[in-house]
Amino acid sequence: AGLVTRLTTDVTNVQNAFQMMMRMLMRAPVMLVTAMTMTFIINARLSCVYLVALVFLGIVIAFLMGRVGKYFREMFDKYDALNADIQENLTGIRVVKAYVREEHEKQKFGKASEAVYRCAIRAQKLMVSMMPTMQFTVYACIIAISWLGAQIIVVGDMKTGQLMSLFTYTMNILISLMMIAMVAVMLSMAKSSGERICEVLNETSSLTDKKDPVMSVENGEITFEDVCFSYQGDPDNLHLPTRPFLPRYA
Repeated sequence: AGLVTRLTTDVTNVQNAFQMMMRMLMRAPVMLVTAMTMTFIINARLSCVYLVALVFLGIVIAFLMGRVGKYFREMFDKYDALNADIQENLTGIRVVKAYVREEHEKQKFGKASEAVYRCAIRAQKLMVSMMPTMQFTVYACIIAISWLGAQIIVVGDMKTGQLMSLFTYTMNILISLMMIAMVAVMLSMAKSSGERICEVLNETSSLTDKKDPVMSVENGEITFEDVCFSYQGDPDNLHLPTRPFLPRYA
């Protein structure tokens, strides 16, 4: 079930994040830097308001990305459990019907889907708080620029047309920040998905040969005496043979 989720959901998240990086992440910073440059050309003192807003938004986005990434990782693990339940029901549907376990399987599926739902809700609550924070910051900048710009216009250091230009560049900065925030959310999901994909790629086999294995048997006869085995991760749970086992291979 974990491999199915990694091959479908996780790979799709990485692909979507890459596409958004190629489109929005290339355009948004250019728009943001251009708009900030033009505001500093118009009035450098008044443009310091944007710097304060950018620092504040940067801190908020970094905090939200750190929190959301943990929730996404947990949600993808819940997806694994949900897919495992579905796979078991599909492959063993005859057994479920034979032993009249439909209600038990429904409750089991309900618990797995409820876990995914609750984890997704926690992640979405943090994600949706990003947009109101950005809009509040940008509109607070507009109010501050209006108040400070009016005072600068009164003393004659800036014209009314230049103040209107600052408002126009403010909207460009808002659009750029919205695109960057969308990419940041997708990068958080892609980071969690990429870590899960790398776990599969970096997985090493637990079956290894000894330093001096026996590669050939001259007479074709193999004898198993005092053989035991255990499951991986549980070496104390050994299964011992009741009697010597002697298979013969021609």
